[in-house]
Amino acid sequence: MTIFSKRLKQARKAGGFSQERLGIEAGIEPASASARLNQYEKGVHEPGENTARQIAQVLDLPLAFFYCEDDDAANLLKIFHQMNAGERKKVVAMIEGLSRV
Repeated sequence: MTIFSKRLKQARKAGGFSQERLGIEAGIEPASASARLNQYEKGVHEPGENTARQIAQVLDLPLAFFYCEDDDAANLLKIFHQMNAGERKKVVAMIEGLSRV
């Protein structure tokens, strides 16, 4: 299992998507959507950049989330992505302040 496959399965289930539905909404041909997502989740194949980007968009996650090896960092990416611009600015300022210590 790859880090991409682990994160994909985790995100798909958290989003309440079946493999087929996620694949179709990400622009994969309906006849092969379920099979392709299954292969991605098992780590047999990894999607190309455009397909990975479309999957991330459907799941409302940053693309980097799927490739982040550290679980805490992946969670931070997910949370940061869900924030509005004002909240992001505050978080960045806070982290910059902490990093100067």
